[in-house]
Amino acid sequence: MNFESLAKRSVLTQPVYEPGKPIEYVARELGLDPNGIIKLASNENPFGPSPRALEAARHALEKGELYPDGGCFELRQKLAVERGLGADQFIVGNGSNEIIELLGHAFLGPGDEVVMATPAFVVYKLVTLLFGAKAVEVPLREWRHDLAAMAAAITPRTKLVFVCSPNNPTGTANTEAELRAFARALPAHVIVAFDEAYADFQESAPDLRPLAEEGRNVVCLRTFSKIYGLASLRVGYGYGSAQLCALLNRVRQPFNVNAIAQAAAVAALDDREFAENCARENRAGLAQLEQGVRSLGLEFVPSVANFMLIKVGDGMRVFDALQRRGVIVRPVKSYGLPEWLRVTVGTKAQNERLLAELRVAMASCLS
Repeated sequence: MNFESLAKRSVLTQPVYEPGKPIEYVARELGLDPNGIIKLASNENPFGPSPRALEAARHALEKGELYPDGGCFELRQKLAVERGLGADQFIVGNGSNEIIELLGHAFLGPGDEVVMATPAFVVYKLVTLLFGAKAVEVPLREWRHDLAAMAAAITPRTKLVFVCSPNNPTGTANTEAELRAFARALPAHVIVAFDEAYADFQESAPDLRPLAEEGRNVVCLRTFSKIYGLASLRVGYGYGSAQLCALLNRVRQPFNVNAIAQAAAVAALDDREFAENCARENRAGLAQLEQGVRSLGLEFVPSVANFMLIKVGDGMRVFDALQRRGVIVRPVKSYGLPEWLRVTVGTKAQNERLLAELRVAMASCLS
């Protein structure tokens, strides 16, 4: 049977997201010892999960025969206290990625437009295309979102705007004043999604809660995957107006967030010492990488996230050379940056290894 003949035409042209390669896959593919491989490709936390979250997850697993709380009541109550908003102003998702998709379910259809930066997190475009809408991409300016140009790109057909700050894959951020002013100037028919997945790594992250308190058409996205090290559990959340969250709840699947993830996320919010230490170590790691990359004579984009863009020339060739030496990084050719690699900030030892292997890889690619 030819299933393609039965599928919707849009499915046949839908781009596929390409994640960073797992350590086990690279080990099998290249015949390497997995214990000798380091993965600095997917912006994961090199210090592992929050210890409190890990303990709570183990305890929750003991009740694995029961369905999870479909409304994530305890987690939303905890978030309400942490963020100073009402519990009904939160939507919890299977990772913040799911909330991006829920926005598509609730608001997008053929003929609609979505404004986003380029390069920025590719899932915004994937979700836009999935629902038959048009992606309107606005180039970055000096590696940051050009908010003025994005505002100018809005038309009567625009339904959503995505702003990622700090931005993936560049690691750059817009200021609080810029983000607030942008949201307040939007026309009433447009919803802006501020993706704050990496905000926890900033020394002074913008506070966008006043926009929700003012009733603006805003939803802000956060994740437990990064600073709390819970990427494998897939749990994230959005906050905004109660009405917007209620709409998103209408289109999400029941039991979309498993009980283990919910318990871990609740506990992680109490593990402030862990999160603060990860943020401090990340800043030190960024400084270590900046110094090392400068010593190699390579260009880089100064970052406030937990990753860095490095210009290496032939990105795919250097990526392959590094991978063969047991260091997995992320080529960003698909983001329109064929000369660059995105590198996650690791531990001090991992960063040292990356820089040493990068020196060797660059020499081999130039010879």
